[in-house]
Amino acid sequence: MTSPSAHAPASPVSGNAVAIKNFAFSPATLKIKAGTTVTWTNQDTDAHTVTSAGSGGPLHSPALATHAIYSHRFTEPGTYHYLCTIHPFMTATVEVTR
Repeated sequence: MTSPSAHAPASPVSGNAVAIKNFAFSPATLKIKAGTTVTWTNQDTDAHTVTSAGSGGPLHSPALATHAIYSHRFTEPGTYHYLCTIHPFMTATVEVTR
């Protein structure tokens, strides 16, 4: 019998906070209920953005300096992919359910 790994990076994480550190969004997948406000905090020394992937998405942060925060309230269920426009290899997802 094997026990599940606590380090499975693909597993969605519940909560409402995302850390931006070491050039990554943590958690990479956040699962929330509609109506939840998510707050991103930049813990890196470089600036980062929180920007919807593709056009028309709801996330459009300015460049966030160290310790700056950005918040967005998700009102509609769906899967929201986002990235840092300064460092496009930084990607993550918010999964919103009813």
